[in-house]
Amino acid sequence: MRQVTAGMAVIALVMAFGGGVAAQQTLVEGVAKSCEKELTTYCKDVTPGEGRSLACLYAYWEKLSDQCDYALYDAAAQLGRAVNVLTYTMNECRDDLTTYCATIQPGEGRLLQCIDKYEAKVSKRCKQALKDTGQKK
Repeated sequence: MRQVTAGMAVIALVMAFGGGVAAQQTLVEGVAKSCEKELTTYCKDVTPGEGRSLACLYAYWEKLSDQCDYALYDAAAQLGRAVNVLTYTMNECRDDLTTYCATIQPGEGRLLQCIDKYEAKVSKRCKQALKDTGQKK
């Protein structure tokens, strides 16, 4: 089986639970461009949104062009790296987030803004994780 099935699973997971809006948009646009033929051939009657186009491509995974297959695989790899960064950061900053940001709704950079607000009190572990992942300098 091609890598596309694992790639699609990661894409669906990250699109549902995390990742920046701009990064998601760039990945979606790249996949849409690379899979344009497949989307217009097999998925033309699918209403875009909520993963329906991705599910349609998954249904036709055996018929995907190499270009489309690679775009899905590449997007999944990028999103996988983003998940790793998020997991590492959340693990290292868990205590700080619980202490200073427990009432903050995740998303749209609000947790990072909260950590910034309490920067003087944030643990060295959390600060290092933010630096390691390029979220802070």
